[in-house]
Amino acid sequence: MRLIAVGCEYTGKTTLLESLMTWGAERGIRFHLDDHFSIPDRQFLSPADKQVMLNLTPVLKERFQRFQVVYHVRLLDKYEHILLAGFHIEEAVYGPLYYYPGIAFPWNREFEKEMPDDVILLLLTARPDVIERRMTGTPHESPIVQKQDIEKVLRRFEEEFGASWIKHKIQVDTSDMTPDDLSRTFHQVVIPHLNTRDLLARMAHTMHGL
Repeated sequence: MRLIAVGCEYTGKTTLLESLMTWGAERGIRFHLDDHFSIPDRQFLSPADKQVMLNLTPVLKERFQRFQVVYHVRLLDKYEHILLAGFHIEEAVYGPLYYYPGIAFPWNREFEKEMPDDVILLLLTARPDVIERRMTGTPHESPIVQKQDIEKVLRRFEEEFGASWIKHKIQVDTSDMTPDDLSRTFHQVVIPHLNTRDLLARMAHTMHGL
């Protein structure tokens, strides 16, 4: 399965992808996971490196982000099982708003033309009040979205999701879901979008009680 999960902070992207990593490992499916498209990188950078990333000029931030999106388009072709959090859709929303104001990120559709046909685009949403409650209750180490921007950011993700050329699209509202609810719901709604390879793999694991 090739999955791109997008959505405003606190909608559950990382929670879902980490659960998919566990689900896959239990079934012998090794996903390649990249959840490091936000500035600063949440996966690989030391505190000092994060500060360097934050201190880059807007022009350099845009260039770096564009280059890493291009690189990961190649990974979508390389891996049959890959999970990307945010990716090019997130960059189109967060980039011009937070990383490099005044500089556009207009290449999304160009990137999508180079992606495999079986890529699935998942948009996670939640009500603004729920986002704010999660933001206050369990703040991220390096938050991006500001409270006054929540509705704008949610709207922009909806716009980018709607404009995407990716054929397989799923939208899930996580407002009233626990992490387990989200995992169960995803595994139900993704079935019509799976390719033959992934469907057969699921059937085999089901037959063996996995």
